[in-house]
Amino acid sequence: MILDYLNAALKKAKYEILKGEKEKYYAEIPICKGVWATGKTLKDCKKNLLHTLEGWLIIRLQRKLPIPKIKNYSLKAIKIRY
Repeated sequence: MILDYLNAALKKAKYEILKGEKEKYYAEIPICKGVWATGKTLKDCKKNLLHTLEGWLIIRLQRKLPIPKIKNYSLKAIKIRY
């Protein structure tokens, strides 16, 4: 279920090519506020975006913050044990 959510969120990503910058690519997932990444290549940017999204999702689950529904995927806070 979490992988399905991550994949659905990544499909909502918007990409830009940055001119004159060290990091050539920028991506964000507008529905997931604060989730953005850069990379020297598009592949790097996509990988960095996935890592950012994973961290964002973990924090939101831990803190029981709302997580936007994407397509038919809706995640709710779960109790995480250490």
